[in-house]
Amino acid sequence: MQYPRVSLYALMLAAAGIPLYIHLPQFAAINLGIGLATIGVILLAIRLIDMVQDPFIGWAIDRWPGAQTAFAMLAAAGLAVGFPMLFWLEPGPQVAWRLTGVLVLLFSAYSLGSILLYGRSATLAKRPDAAALLTLAAWREGGMLAGVIIAAIAPAVLVGFGAGAQGYPAFGVFLGLLAVAAALLTWPIWRRAPVLGQSISLAGLGEAGALRLLVLALVNALPVAITSTLFLFFVEDRLQLPGQAGLLLTLFFLSSGVSVPLWTRVSTRIGAKTTLMMSMPLAIAGFAGAAFLAPGDWTGFAVICVAAGAALGADTVLLPAMFSVALTRAGLKASLAFGIWAFAGKLGLALAAFLVMPLLQWNGFQPGQVNTPAALSALNLAYAVIPCVLKLGALALVRTLPPDR
Repeated sequence: MQYPRVSLYALMLAAAGIPLYIHLPQFAAINLGIGLATIGVILLAIRLIDMVQDPFIGWAIDRWPGAQTAFAMLAAAGLAVGFPMLFWLEPGPQVAWRLTGVLVLLFSAYSLGSILLYGRSATLAKRPDAAALLTLAAWREGGMLAGVIIAAIAPAVLVGFGAGAQGYPAFGVFLGLLAVAAALLTWPIWRRAPVLGQSISLAGLGEAGALRLLVLALVNALPVAITSTLFLFFVEDRLQLPGQAGLLLTLFFLSSGVSVPLWTRVSTRIGAKTTLMMSMPLAIAGFAGAAFLAPGDWTGFAVICVAAGAALGADTVLLPAMFSVALTRAGLKASLAFGIWAFAGKLGLALAAFLVMPLLQWNGFQPGQVNTPAALSALNLAYAVIPCVLKLGALALVRTLPPDR
C-alpha cells in the first residue's frame, strides 16, 4: 500500500491546487466582486511571501527529519480548515484583505505538503535509484492528475445536486473533508525512516545539473500558469461555451493522466530529455491552434485539450523525476532543493497573474459580460500567443540539457 498511499496524498494536494490556480480568479471576480487587477496583485503578494517561505519550509523539513509525520498532518489540517473558509467568503468592504489572509493559510499548507512529498522521494521510493524514483513519480503524478480531475468536475457535480453559489461553498466543505480523509489514510507512509543527504549549496546544485533544471522549471511554468489562470475566461467568454469548462478540463486532465504511463515507459527507453523533445511540440501546437478557434468550436478546443494534456503529462512526471535523480546521484538533501523548485513554479504563476490580469482589465475585459472585440483579442493574445512563445523558450532550454545517462 506504500505507492497507493503516496498517490492519495498527491491527490489531496492536486485537488487543493486546482481551486487555487483555476477556480480562484473566477470566484473572486464574480462571487466576491474583486477587480482582475486586484486579484493579480493579491496573487503576486502571496508569491512574494512564498519567495521566502518555500525554501524555509524545505530547510525546516531537512532540519527536523523526525517531524515529517507532523509536517504532513499540519499541511492536511491547513487545507481542511482553509477551503471552507475560502469558499464561504462573501462580498464586503474588507473582502480583499480577508481573501488574502485565507489564501496565505492555504498556500502555506499546500507548499508544506508538496515540498514534503517531493523532497521525500528517496524515502518513499522502494530504492533510492533512478528506476525506482521514476516509478514513484508515475504513482505520485497519477494521484495528482486524479485529484485534478476530481477538483475540475466537483463544482459542476455539486451544482447538479442542488448546491448554490455556483457550487463553491459546498466545494469548500468537500475539499476540507477530502484533506481529513487523506491525512488519516496516509499516516503510515510518513513513519518510514527518512533518507537524508548532504546540505545543498549553489555550487553543489550546479555540479549536479540541478540549477539548469530549476531555470527550465521556471520558464516551463509560465505558459501553464497563464493558461491555467485564464482557462475559464477563455472557454466561457472567448469561445462562448458556458457550462463546458468542467468537461473540457476533465478531458484535458484525463489525457494527461492516460499519457503518464506512456511517457514513463518511453523515457526509460530513450531518456527523459529526448522524451521532452517529443512532448513539448504538442503543447506548442495546442497553444497555436487555440488562437485560431472560432466561437463555439467545442470540437476544435477538445482536440487541443487532448494534445496539451498529453504534453502536460510528460512535464509533470519527467521534470520533477529528473530533478530528484540529479539530487540523489549527488547525495544532496532534497527538501530545501524542492522548496526552491516549488518557488520557481509559483513565481511563474505569480508573474502570469500579475502580467495578464492587468492586461485584460486595461483592454476592458470583464468576465461573464458582453466584451468588445479588442477585449477578446487581448484574452486571445494572453491565453494562446504568449504561452506559445514561452513554451518555445522552454523547448530551447531542453535542447541545452546534457545527454541522458
